[in-house]
Amino acid sequence: MATTFSAAISRQQLKTFSILTFAICMLVLVADGMDAQLLGIVAPVVIDEFGVDRGTFGIAMSSALVGFGLGSWGGGWLGDMVGRRWSLALASLVFALGTVGASTSDDVWIMAAWRLVSGLGFGSAYANAIALAGEWLPDKWRSVGVTTLSVGTPAGGLVVASLAPTLLDAYGWRGTFVAVGIATLIVVVLIVAILRDSPSFLLARGKPDAARIAARKVLDQDVEFVTERHMTDTEAGAIGVLDASNFRLNLGIGIAFAAATMVAYGMLNWGTTFLTAKGMTLDAASYTVAVGGITSMIASIAVGLVIQRLGSRRVVAALSGSLFVTLVVFTVVLERLSGPPSASEQTLVIVLYGLSAALFSGAIASFYALMTHGYPASCRSAGIGFGIFVGRVGAIAATGLGGWLIDLGGGSLLPFFAVLCVGALLISAAAIINDRHVPPAVAAKE
Repeated sequence: MATTFSAAISRQQLKTFSILTFAICMLVLVADGMDAQLLGIVAPVVIDEFGVDRGTFGIAMSSALVGFGLGSWGGGWLGDMVGRRWSLALASLVFALGTVGASTSDDVWIMAAWRLVSGLGFGSAYANAIALAGEWLPDKWRSVGVTTLSVGTPAGGLVVASLAPTLLDAYGWRGTFVAVGIATLIVVVLIVAILRDSPSFLLARGKPDAARIAARKVLDQDVEFVTERHMTDTEAGAIGVLDASNFRLNLGIGIAFAAATMVAYGMLNWGTTFLTAKGMTLDAASYTVAVGGITSMIASIAVGLVIQRLGSRRVVAALSGSLFVTLVVFTVVLERLSGPPSASEQTLVIVLYGLSAALFSGAIASFYALMTHGYPASCRSAGIGFGIFVGRVGAIAATGLGGWLIDLGGGSLLPFFAVLCVGALLISAAAIINDRHVPPAVAAKE
C-alpha cells in the first residue's frame, strides 16, 4: 500500500542514519555558533589593534546579524530549490571562508564586509540543518530533535569561549579566526560525504526513484511512496513559502518570532546594563546573564518533549502567558531596588532572570518545531528561513533601541520592560493566528 515517507519512517524504530544526520546537523550548528560568536569574544583585542571606539566597532558586530537574516531566507529558498544537503554544505563553506577571510581585516569596514558574508552562511545553515534533520526523524522524535538543534549555536559559543584564550595566546586573534574557519571546513566534508536529501523532499520535487533509493537508509524494505499532501487536500505538489495557503502560519510565526527575539536580545544584550544600573556589581550581573544562558539551553531541549506530549498550541500559549507574568514580577522587583541588592534580593533577581530566559528560549525553540511541522516539504527550508529572517527584525530592534529605552526611564526600567511585556504577549500569535500545530501525542495516535 502506498504511503508517505513520514508515515513509513514513523512506524519503525529510530535508525542509525537518522541519528547520524541529526548529529552532523548539530555539529554544523555548533560550528555556526563558534564562528558567529568568535568576534564578540576577541573584540577587545581587535578593537585595540584597529584603534577604534566600541561604538564604531559595533558596525562589524552587527553586520553578521544582518547577513544572518538575509541568509536564512535566501538560503532556505535555495534549500527548497536544489536540496538541503548541498545548500547546507554551501552555507557551511561560506561561513568557514568568511571566518578565515575576517582574519585579513585591517579596519572595521573590511571586518564588517567579511562578517556580512559569514552571516549569510550562518542563517542559511540554520534553516537547512533544521529542515534536513527534521525530515529524517520519526514523528515521535521530530519535535524534541528540532528543539534540541536550537541549542547548537549557543553551545558553539560556549565551546569557542573556552578555547579562545588558549588560541589567542598561541596564534593571536587572526590565527584564531583561521583555526576556527579551517575546523568548520571539516564539517563541510562530513555533509557532502554522509548526508542525503530526505525522501519527503525528493518526492515533493518529483523524484520518486531518488526518494526510494534514499529511503533504503532507514527503511527495512522498499515502499511505494506518495507525495505528502500536508494538512489540506489543496496542498498537492510544490508550493512556495508565500503561497496563500501558508498565510496564517506566516503571519502567526512572523509576529511571534519577531516578538520573542526582541525579548531575548533585549534581555541578553542589555542584561548587564540594566542590572548594574539597579545596583548589582558587574560580576554579579554577568553571572546572572550566564545563568540565563544555561536555563535557555535546558528549556530549549525540554520544550520539545512537552510539545510532543501536549501539542504546540497549548505550549506556546502557556510560554507566552508565563513570560508576561514573569517579566511583570521582574519589573516590580527591579523597580523596588534603591541600592545594591541584599543577598536575598540578588538571588530573586537571578531566579527571575533565569526563568525569563528559559521561557523566551523555550518559545523560540517551539517555533522551530512548529515550522518543521507546519510547512510542507516543498518550502520547509524557506519557511524556517522566513521565520528566522523576521526574527532578526526583533533582534536588531532590541539591540539598537534597548539602550535608548533604558535611558528614557531616567533611572526607571519601566519603558524598557513595558516593551518586553508587549513582546511576551505577542508570542501568543503563534498559538492563536497560526492554523497548523503539532498535535498532542494522544490526538496523533487517534
